[in-house]
Amino acid sequence: MPRVGLFVTCLVDLFRPTVGLAAAKLLEDAGCRVEAPRAQTCCGQPAYNSGDRPTAQAIARQVVDLFEGFDHVVAPSGSCAGMLKAHYPALLADDPAYAARAAALAAKSHELTSFLVDVLKLDKVRASFPAKVTYHDSCSGLRELGVKAQPRRLLASVEGLELRELPGAEICCGFGGTFCIKYPEISERLVSEKSADIEGTGAATLLAGDLGCLLNMAGKLGRREAKVKARHVAEVLAGMAERPAIGEGRED
Repeated sequence: MPRVGLFVTCLVDLFRPTVGLAAAKLLEDAGCRVEAPRAQTCCGQPAYNSGDRPTAQAIARQVVDLFEGFDHVVAPSGSCAGMLKAHYPALLADDPAYAARAAALAAKSHELTSFLVDVLKLDKVRASFPAKVTYHDSCSGLRELGVKAQPRRLLASVEGLELRELPGAEICCGFGGTFCIKYPEISERLVSEKSADIEGTGAATLLAGDLGCLLNMAGKLGRREAKVKARHVAEVLAGMAERPAIGEGRED
């Protein structure tokens, strides 16, 4: 039984704990022993993207210390998983005490659906979601980790679900972490175009694998008074989509 360290992510912890619970359920149902270290915090990406290398390095060392003992590290986020897998080795390359350890952690770090499909060889789940859905591919998951087919393979096994492919699914939603703060006009145009495309599919539910993207798109869809609900893909795959959709109220 593989021992998996669940990297919960800041946004999941603060805004959508159900996503973390859904991720844990999916992993446990697939035969993993799941633990979520209580001392975990951020992956360091905001500091990294803002050029604050010392802070990003300090956070990366903490993550290595907490998670290196697990067989695998899994995050319900292509963005955070991409930080661990694609950026930690270079970030700590000049640290003799952490360089090899960061590389080892990177090698066993995964985005959730990628881990389920590519590592555990899962091709179906036991879930029902009778609705028309569309799917947005987050930039980090897609471009850094190659996450594209994996969520769709699992969604194809969900009873009653009809996937309507989103035109421009691979185009940024405008969030990009600190990008939306640095370049608000560009961000607003991107999310406006994305929201129009989402509505154009006729889907009742928008799915994605990154909560940051979902919060951004759900906010815009709400301001447009669109009749589209946003959910993390893990919630649907785990059969835990009974709670209010993203943007319909903060979880306790």
